[in-house]
Amino acid sequence: MYIIIGLGNPTREYQATRHNIGFDVITRISDDYNIPLDFKKHKAVCGKGFIEGEKVILAQPQTYMNLSGESVRELVDFYKVTPQEVIVIYDDISLEPGQLRLRSKGSAGGHNGIKSIISHLGTLEFPRIKVGVGDKPAGYDLADYVLSRFKAEEQPIIREAIKKSSEAVKSIIKDGMETAMNIYNRK
Repeated sequence: MYIIIGLGNPTREYQATRHNIGFDVITRISDDYNIPLDFKKHKAVCGKGFIEGEKVILAQPQTYMNLSGESVRELVDFYKVTPQEVIVIYDDISLEPGQLRLRSKGSAGGHNGIKSIISHLGTLEFPRIKVGVGDKPAGYDLADYVLSRFKAEEQPIIREAIKKSSEAVKSIIKDGMETAMNIYNRK
């Protein structure tokens, strides 16, 4: 079993912002694999289904980004999975818009949602898919930037990244992390 978690902030005001790309990927996975996001539990909006014959739980934590670890911990404890069976999808400002970077472990890199998850799980070792949202322009406040929406010219690139992230999840489940990294970590 895998728990696939997309990070973001709840409420309409944050929909479609750079920081909510994880939520957007979960919505795409939900559509691609016909897994309805139809229940709230463990401080998250969740769905149960199958990808490549493997049982999965999709989750969009509703704790706000900085407390994402609370929801992740509850999910891990309830479903009795290891951190290696959790796939976390989130925004990364150090990557070009639309670029993906898969990792099997790593530091938070300044991302408060990941910081919270590391703190609650007590490990850096859990698979993740980072989706590039671009670096903040000079003079911008970081919080304002990540809570902004994508520009019109970025939209097609981001839609493709969301599609590829859904495919990358399938690849991780079907072929393993190493193979998925070899496919999706190309520029």
